[in-house]
Amino acid sequence: MAGNSQRRNRRTSNKKGATVGSGGQRRRGLEGKGPTPPASMRKGHVKNRIANAKAKAADRRRPAPRRGGPKGASEMVVGRNPVFEALRDGVPATTLYVQQFIDNDERVREALALAQARGNINLMEAPRPELDRMTGGLNHQGLVLQVPPYEYAHPEDLTAEAYDEGEDPLIVALDGVTDPRNLGAIIRSVSAFGGHGVVIPERRAAGMTAGAWKTSAGTAARTPVARVTNLTRALQDYKKAGITVVGLAAEGEHAVADLEALGGPVVVVVGSEGKGLSRLVGETCDFLVRIPMPGGAESLNAGVAAGVVLYEAARRRG
Repeated sequence: MAGNSQRRNRRTSNKKGATVGSGGQRRRGLEGKGPTPPASMRKGHVKNRIANAKAKAADRRRPAPRRGGPKGASEMVVGRNPVFEALRDGVPATTLYVQQFIDNDERVREALALAQARGNINLMEAPRPELDRMTGGLNHQGLVLQVPPYEYAHPEDLTAEAYDEGEDPLIVALDGVTDPRNLGAIIRSVSAFGGHGVVIPERRAAGMTAGAWKTSAGTAARTPVARVTNLTRALQDYKKAGITVVGLAAEGEHAVADLEALGGPVVVVVGSEGKGLSRLVGETCDFLVRIPMPGGAESLNAGVAAGVVLYEAARRRG
């Protein structure tokens, strides 16, 4: 009879396998979930939306990666004299690579002494083939200095620093200046005449290389440089903030010494020595000024021209 069979191992139920329980899920469901997170971390809460908005704004203000070339890439200074001069002039560096069994001449000893004196530069010994690989076969003479990526400022940081000091902003923007030595010389002039920074475009322009650092004679350490994707848009933003934009041009309507606007918040735009200001940048400027040159020279070096205007601005500010 069904259900009364005495045969061993006979299945008397239609269910297959063992009956499983909840696996502890019910027990875990009864456990507490810990303290309630703050409102700024609760999704959908108004304070969470405010915190997210602030984080996005902070991301937009972060400095752009340095240099033309691969973004965030380090730079290598190669050769005994260039390495010595970079260390002497305070160019930031992370590592000094020295070739194994190098001929220890005076320049090598001086470079090692400068690196050791700083205390924050790693000294690494490497075989010549490795240095050849690192420098792409350049004549490194057994010394290679690694310069870290430059951290560019945001254009708004320059004006904020000026206002924090109770001063009107004095900023120099460069349009098409491609020589790092000119950039370094302008940074030096900005520092000398109380300016608050330099703005450069990302493309077709000199970046903060070791050459620019050297020419700045150490002033790049205290004079911020901002880099922008669109110089015209950056100048328009400065104008909206109440800052006068003055461009240097041979055909300028005003002489530098006659422009009273240099005594207030101002951005001085310097173009390349050959082409001058680009069309869009020139149209964005509030004033175009010229530097009278009774000696008959057609133009001035970009670094010299910037120095002349910065001196006039500093004179007007007392």
